[in-house]
Amino acid sequence: MTEQYVLDLQDVDETGVAVVGGKGAHLGGLSRIEGIRVPDGFCVTTHAFRRIMAQAPSIDDRLDELSRTNPDDREAIRTLSAQIRRTIEEMAVPSDLAAAITRALGRLGEQAAYAVRSSATAEDLPTASFAGQQDTYLNVMGPTAVLQHVTRCWASLFTERAVTYRQRNGIDPRTVLMAVVVQKMVFPDAAGILFTADPVTGNRKVATVDAGFGLGEALVSGLVNPDVYKVRGGEVVTRTIAAKQRAVQALPAGGTQEVAIDSQRQEQPALTDAQVVQLVRLGRRIEAHFGRPQDIEWCLDDDGFQIVQSRPITTLFPVPERDDQENHVYLSVGHQQMMTDPMKPLGISVWQLTAMAPMLEAGGRLFVDATRRLASPASRAALLELVGRGDPLIRDALETVLERGDFIPSLPDTGPVGPAAGGASAPTEADPAIVGELIERSRASIAALERDIRTRSGPALFEFLLEAFEEHKRVLSDPLNMQAIMAGMEATWWLNDKLEEWLGEKNAADTLTVSAPDNVTSEMGLALLDVADVIRPHPEVVAFLQGVEDDGFLDDLGKLAGGAEARDAIEAYLDRYGMRCVGEIDITRPRWRERPGTLVPVILDNVRNFEPGAAERRFEQGRQKARQKEQEVLSRLRAQPGGDRKAEETKRMIDQVRAFIGYREYPKYGIISRYFVYKQALLAEADRLVQAGVLPEQEDVFYLTFQELHDVVRSHQVDHRLIQQRKDAFRTYQALTPPRVLTSDGEALTGAYRRDDVPAGALIGLPVSVGTVEGRARVILDMAQAELEAGDILVTPFTDPSWSPLFVGIAGLVTEVGGLMTHGAVIAREYGLPAVVGVEQATRLIRDGQRIRVHGTDGYIEILP
Repeated sequence: MTEQYVLDLQDVDETGVAVVGGKGAHLGGLSRIEGIRVPDGFCVTTHAFRRIMAQAPSIDDRLDELSRTNPDDREAIRTLSAQIRRTIEEMAVPSDLAAAITRALGRLGEQAAYAVRSSATAEDLPTASFAGQQDTYLNVMGPTAVLQHVTRCWASLFTERAVTYRQRNGIDPRTVLMAVVVQKMVFPDAAGILFTADPVTGNRKVATVDAGFGLGEALVSGLVNPDVYKVRGGEVVTRTIAAKQRAVQALPAGGTQEVAIDSQRQEQPALTDAQVVQLVRLGRRIEAHFGRPQDIEWCLDDDGFQIVQSRPITTLFPVPERDDQENHVYLSVGHQQMMTDPMKPLGISVWQLTAMAPMLEAGGRLFVDATRRLASPASRAALLELVGRGDPLIRDALETVLERGDFIPSLPDTGPVGPAAGGASAPTEADPAIVGELIERSRASIAALERDIRTRSGPALFEFLLEAFEEHKRVLSDPLNMQAIMAGMEATWWLNDKLEEWLGEKNAADTLTVSAPDNVTSEMGLALLDVADVIRPHPEVVAFLQGVEDDGFLDDLGKLAGGAEARDAIEAYLDRYGMRCVGEIDITRPRWRERPGTLVPVILDNVRNFEPGAAERRFEQGRQKARQKEQEVLSRLRAQPGGDRKAEETKRMIDQVRAFIGYREYPKYGIISRYFVYKQALLAEADRLVQAGVLPEQEDVFYLTFQELHDVVRSHQVDHRLIQQRKDAFRTYQALTPPRVLTSDGEALTGAYRRDDVPAGALIGLPVSVGTVEGRARVILDMAQAELEAGDILVTPFTDPSWSPLFVGIAGLVTEVGGLMTHGAVIAREYGLPAVVGVEQATRLIRDGQRIRVHGTDGYIEILP
C-alpha cells in the first residue's frame, strides 16, 4: 500500500487535487506543458495525511469544535488550532511511510537539498488561492530533515490564519486534507512573481513581472521592493528598477538567511528586457493550459527559467463572454440600479428577459455594452452628458478609455442615440394628467397578471411567463412612460443649470422637489410611520416586537392587547409594499412579505423616535418648504433684468418637476410588483420539484437560469453538480467589487472626481441633496440590523427603494454608489436630507459612531475629531 503514499510529479495533473492537493496538482500539470521546466520532485499524498490523522482520535473532537466556531472568535480559533498542530507535530511518521519518502528522495538522485511545501486540497483553487496560508520550507537537507518538515507541513494546515481563511470562504475544516510536495532545491540568481494579468487594473493583456535577486522568499515576505516590469504585446512598456538592498540565499548547511546586496549591484535590473519578455511568453503558455490568468512563481538559474508554482489570480473581476474578438466597453447595471451585490442565476436571467436593453453577465453582475454609442461622435457626446449628470465617476472612467484613442473603434456619425440630456433650452413640456393615466395602466396590467397566472403550472407556466415578460417590456416602453420620466428629469436639470447661472445657487431643484406628489417610494417610508402610530399605544405589542427572532411573529401578534390592530396595520403595509426588499432587482431575494421581520427594527425605531402623526406633518412641512423656496426663487428672478421672462420659464419648470418627479419612482414599483407575482409562481413549481424528489431544496432553483428551470420542470432531470458549482461561484462573487466600467481586456475602471475645491482629508462624492448636517455616522450594511436614533447619518454601500423607510429617521445620507437620479438621491431630496453619494469606500473610511459633517450642496464629507 506504500505506493499510494508517494507519487512523482510527472504522474499527477490538475485532476489529482484530492490526492496531491492544489499545489501538487498544478505542478504536475505544469510539468506536462511543452517548454515549461519544473524542478523534479514528488508528492506525499493525502492518503498519508489521513493515516496520520487517524492515529490521533482526539483531533476529530477538536475539528468538530473548530467547525462550529465563529470565524470572528479569534481566541477560540487560536487555541484549538494550536492544540491540533501540536498533536500532529509530536506524532512519529510510521516506518513504512518514512521508507516510501526516503526511496522517493533516492530517485531524485544525489541531490542533498530540497524544498518541502504544503499542498492542501483547498488551495490554488479557481475561486480562492489560499496563498501563503500554509507553510513552505527551503533548502532542507537530508532524509531526516525532510521527514521532520513533512510533519510540519501537515501541521500547518491548522495555522490560525489558514483556519480563519477557510472559514471565511465557507470551507469546513473537516473536509480539507494536506499533501506535501518535495522538490529539488533551485539556487537561483533571480526569482519573483509573474502575473499574466495586471493584478491592479485587471487588464488581461498586460502582464506584470516582479523580480529580485536570490530566492523568491525575499519578495513574498515583503523583505525587498522588487523590480516591476509591465509587458504588453511582447514588449516591455514600463519598468521600475528598485534599490534591492537585501536578498534571501541558501546556507551550505541547510536553511536560508538574509544577506546584504553589494551597493554597486543594488540598482542593477534583476532581469534584462529580453528575459522579461521570454518569461511572459512562458506565462502565456501556462495561462492557456489552465484556461485563466495565473499568478506564477519563477526562478532563474544558469539553465534558464524554472516554474515552482502557478495558481489562478482570484481577485480579478470576470469579463463578459463574447463570441467576437472586438474591443468592448461595458457599463455596470448595478451602479445604475443601486444594487452592486451579486445576483443569483435565476435573478440574472429574469432581469435579462425583462430588461429594455441587452445585458451581459460577469461575476454575478449585469453590464450593458456601450461600445457602439461611444464609437459615434454624436451618440458619444449624448451618452457622456447623460451618465455624467447621473454619476461623474462613470463619465470620468469612460473618458479615460476614450483618451487613449486606440481602444474604441470609430464609426460614422449617425446622430444622437437615445434621449438627450438636459441642456440650455427648456425641455419639452408634458401634460401632468398622464401620470394618473400611467399609474392606472400599470395597476391594471399587474391585476391581469395576478388573475391569469393562477391557472398556470408546469411547462405551461413558463410559456405564459415568456408572454408576460413581453407585456412587462411593453408597459415600460410605452412612449408616455418615457415621456413622464424624462419630463421630471429634464426639468430638474434645467432648473439646476439655469438657477445656478442666474442666481449662483447650486442644486436649487433639490428643495423644490421636497414632498412632491405621487412618489410611491417616499410614501412607503411615511406609511411605516403610520404603522408605528398604531403600535405605539400598546406597550405589550412593543415589548413583543423587541423580542422577535423569526418571521412567524404575525400569527402570535393577534393574541396580545392591541395586537390585532398592530397585525392588521403591518399586513396592510405588506399588501401594498411587501414585494419590496434590499436588492430587489434580483427576483431570488427574500421579499418583506416573505420575511416581515426585516421591518421590525425600523418600526421600533419609528415608535421610539417619533410622535403620533409624524407622517402627515413631515409631508406637509416639506410641501411648505418647497412652496417657500419657489416663492423665493421667483421673487429673486423678477428683480433681475428680463426677470419676468426668467420667472415665467422657471415657474413652468417647477410645475413640471413637481408634477413628474414623483412618478420617476413608479415604474420600478411596477417592475417589482410583477416580479413578486413571477416569483410566487416559480416557487410553487420549485415546491413541486421538491415533493417529486427532483430537488432537495426549494431555493436550489435560484441557481438555475429561467430556461434551465423550464427544462427541469419539463424533464424532471437536474444536474446537481451544476447547482453546487453555481453556489460555490456565487459565494466567491460576493467577495468581488464590481467596477463602474469594465473593458473586454478585463480592465476595471472606477473613475475619479478630479476636484481641488474640497478641504484636505475630506471624502469626495456627488452632491445630490442640498444642505449641511453634522451627526453620528451609522455604518449599516444590513437594513435588518439598523438601529437608528434621531440625528444619525446613514452610511451604507447603496440604497435601493427598500431603504426608504429608514430615511424618515435620519439626518443625512452617504452612500458608495449612486447618482443624481438614482432612487436614494430622489428620496433624499423628497425628505429634505443632505446627501452625498458615490463616495468610494465610504463604509471603510468612515467608522460606525464617528461624528461627520455632510456637505450635501458641495459634495464632500468631513470626519470630525
